[in-house]
Amino acid sequence: MIDNRLAAIHASDVSVSVELETPEMTLNLGPQHPSTHGVLRLVAKVDGEMITSVEPVIGYMHRGYEKLAEVRTYPQITALVNRIDWVSGFANEIPFMVAVERLMGIEAPPRAQYIRLILTEMARISSHLVFLSSYPLELGAATPLMHALRERERVLDLIEGVTGGRFHPNFNRIGGVKPAAGGGSGQKKVLQDLPAGFLADTRKAMDEVDDVCDDMVNLVLGNEIFVKRTRGVGIIPKDRGMEFGVSGPNLRASGVKFDLRKSDAYLPYANFEFDIPTGANGDCLDRYWVRMEEIRQATRIVRQAIDGLPGGDLQAKVPRIIKVPAGEVYVRAENPKGEMGYHVVSEGGRGPYRLKIRSASFSNISVLPWLLVGQLVPDIIAVLGSLDFVLGDVDR
Repeated sequence: MIDNRLAAIHASDVSVSVELETPEMTLNLGPQHPSTHGVLRLVAKVDGEMITSVEPVIGYMHRGYEKLAEVRTYPQITALVNRIDWVSGFANEIPFMVAVERLMGIEAPPRAQYIRLILTEMARISSHLVFLSSYPLELGAATPLMHALRERERVLDLIEGVTGGRFHPNFNRIGGVKPAAGGGSGQKKVLQDLPAGFLADTRKAMDEVDDVCDDMVNLVLGNEIFVKRTRGVGIIPKDRGMEFGVSGPNLRASGVKFDLRKSDAYLPYANFEFDIPTGANGDCLDRYWVRMEEIRQATRIVRQAIDGLPGGDLQAKVPRIIKVPAGEVYVRAENPKGEMGYHVVSEGGRGPYRLKIRSASFSNISVLPWLLVGQLVPDIIAVLGSLDFVLGDVDR
């Protein structure tokens, strides 16, 4: 009789559990979350483990760079723009400098352009090494972090040796790069641009960076758990990526073979041989692989630039007090995280009348409300990390 009573109770429990409906729940990620790359907040509605909708909430650290630039002179703005994406500081300066130079009708000397190019590619390597090491950590693999950051520190040391700054170089000048007073006696000083031993040390560092990429193939891409967490997750079809304005490695991972270094002559990339890595599936795994291959191509470019570094001046002739003629121009560049552009409007003064910044991360995360729908909750972090965004670049 007791067995019959227990069976009846069990049957009633089963019928109740079948009839219960799981209500939709709202899940907040951030704004203070270790995997949101800054103060980003995601308001996700979930049905069990499935995401039904996502709303990115931005603006927590908005700094108003565009308006700050409009009350500064053109030379002063260099110190602002390299802080937008603080992981790629030097690369942020380039399109703004080129925009001002085009309005003024001047061009930096060949040596200055080569130095700009070398340091831009080193900034790309530094940025991508942060991604290669931190992204596996977000999925539970701690070893790659310290392993890859060692080489990044070597690259940053070299950048600091030239510019004096690790994260915020402030090294570009309208018409060229900042010269440093070197040897000489009395009032006669020799203007230097690269410290002694820089070229040899850089070549050695590029070899070490290639070695760490080889190590990452085994440590990360050879890790069965990492592959299962990323393959087929967060797929961005090429048409959808272009529709949302996704650019850079995230778009190339979807199979779009487009790189501004090949199409826009803002630096002398036409003098160098390099490939454009592209993915096949547009998933998290492809986005990791593309950035790894971009590091290899960047080291290839740096070696060629070192071999062909021309001599000559560091600065074009520019007025002591810079006033930019009236006009407007838009210059974009292939930054480590994608297309970064500056639309500069001048009314003939010492500072811009208007400045509009097109940052890569802002457009890249705009795909999240579409991309995360239908994903599982644990995959939110995998997808977020694979986009490699910085909130300073979003809340500019």
